[in-house]
Amino acid sequence: MRQMTPGELKQHLTEGRGNPLLLDVREPWEARICRIEGAQLLPMRHIPSALSELNPRRETVLICHHGIRSRQVALYLEHQGFTNVINLEGGLAAWSQDVDPAMATY
Repeated sequence: MRQMTPGELKQHLTEGRGNPLLLDVREPWEARICRIEGAQLLPMRHIPSALSELNPRRETVLICHHGIRSRQVALYLEHQGFTNVINLEGGLAAWSQDVDPAMATY
């Protein structure tokens, strides 16, 4: 599984390298506090039932609060045959420190 730091992801998005799916695996109450623009919310508990809606070849960046849940989902997706998953290292907590200091935190 690949990992990206918040700075690497920001650069990746800014440079327009591909069109990754930003998949936020947090709960809805967390997403109401803060989120990365363009991220799709799909709570971790719904991933197994939503597998058929996801493209296993599309570059997919997994996002959560601290990078732990997203890492677990990335590993799960890899075991399901997904070939292009990336975990956002440090999650939104690191993103708010390194990329967007104005982002609300919790």
